[in-house]
Amino acid sequence: MAPQYGRAEVLMGPFIEAHRSELFVAGKTLRHQADGVRAQLETTLERLRCNTLDLYQLHAVTDLGELDARGAAMEVLLAARQEGLVRSVGITGHNVTTPLAQLEALRRYDLDTVMVPINPRLLADRSYATDLSALVEAAVARDVGVMAIKAAAARPWGERPPSLTTWYEPYVEPEMLQRGIDVALGTPGVTAFCTPGEISILPDVLAAASSTKMLDDGERAEVIAAAMEEPLIFPIPV
Repeated sequence: MAPQYGRAEVLMGPFIEAHRSELFVAGKTLRHQADGVRAQLETTLERLRCNTLDLYQLHAVTDLGELDARGAAMEVLLAARQEGLVRSVGITGHNVTTPLAQLEALRRYDLDTVMVPINPRLLADRSYATDLSALVEAAVARDVGVMAIKAAAARPWGERPPSLTTWYEPYVEPEMLQRGIDVALGTPGVTAFCTPGEISILPDVLAAASSTKMLDDGERAEVIAAAMEEPLIFPIPV
């Protein structure tokens, strides 16, 4: 949940309030300035009708420059955890430079989670796979949760008008969804994955997640190699 997702916080607030004890509630902020981050956190808590969030994340930290620029914001998140407004603090990012930025974030800050893109096409990029491995290894050593995003991503829309609500084209075939989710959840050290923001494929995504199997090395390599010809979805189109 995040303020930039339209009216999501306002609409979900009553449902969260009614089922708070059954839910893990997470939020995130794009802001840089300390006062703005704190104000946004308080607004999120009010809209979601929560006294505390289970996780609050510094969102879209895609490279080292952005990490440097968000230092004051991160300190607000860490202070909020100490204050009890949030139980856990994390960081997210959406680019091929994200693993290196998050690895440096783990060196600088006492984080609880990282959220990083993982899918067969990204792992076909040797440099990305190496950076991701270093990040996950550091996260495991620090007992930091690793959440995979973009497991179902197929390719950018390019010049085609989007036919679904995601900014990238996701796989829609159950077999392809299964492959991407198997690869993401089968990456050693990954603790969870986030579903794509397209409700029409959500049933198949959840079905794939419930039947995930651990691919052997040969199967995993085959899936990754098959995705190599797809264009990367990054950077996010503006």
